[in-house]
Amino acid sequence: MRAGLAALAGIAVALAACGPVSVEQAERECLERARGTVHPRGTVALGGSTTGAVARVDLDVSSDFLAGRDPSAVYEGCVIRKTGLAPRQPLYMIPDWKG
Repeated sequence: MRAGLAALAGIAVALAACGPVSVEQAERECLERARGTVHPRGTVALGGSTTGAVARVDLDVSSDFLAGRDPSAVYEGCVIRKTGLAPRQPLYMIPDWKG
């Protein structure tokens, strides 16, 4: 009996995690996705140790960038998919948007 209740509680938690998010949260997440349409992002790290030089490169290239998608369309579509609602303001009006 207890195992069954624990399983039902686990399923309920998992389903709740799949539900829609707030418009504010979706806008934050989708802003990052829109930034990925403008240019690849990444980091370069150089250093040294007693065993020699060390270098690391991380590069993130989104499929939206490769497809040449419009950042505004990506942003708006992303928010709508996550919430079922349109963004509160267009991408170009967001203060920290540097597109």
